[in-house]
Amino acid sequence: MKSTMSENIINSDGAPRAGKKERTFEMPLPAVVTGIDPSGNRFEERTDLHSISSEQASFWLRTPLLIGSKVLLALDVPRTIILEKPLRLCLSGAVVYVRSEDAQGRKQLLSACLDRTYRLTQES
Repeated sequence: MKSTMSENIINSDGAPRAGKKERTFEMPLPAVVTGIDPSGNRFEERTDLHSISSEQASFWLRTPLLIGSKVLLALDVPRTIILEKPLRLCLSGAVVYVRSEDAQGRKQLLSACLDRTYRLTQES
C-alpha cells in the first residue's frame, strides 16, 4: 500500500482545485462497479481499486463512461490481523475524470468524486 498527500482535488465538474491536503492510498482492493453506461444500459464490472481518499476513488474499467456518470462501488476489505472478519464498503459518486489507456479506448482510468454517505457491512 502506497500513501501520498495530495493538494489538488478534482471538482465534480472535472476541474482541479486547490484544497486541503488529503491522504490518498494506492491499494489494489477488489471492487465491483455498477452504474448506467452512456447508452442507458446497466453495467456491473469487477475491477481493482487503483487509489482512494476520503473524497475520491480511482479505478480501471472496460465499460466506457462519461464525466458526470453516477457509479456505485462495492469494495471488499480483506481480513487482517486487527480486522477479524472481511468487510464490504459500499460507496457512490460521480465520475470526474476519464483517461483512455489504449488507442482503441478499451480500458479507462476513471476517478469518481465520492458522496459523503457510505454503507459498511460485515462479510461472512
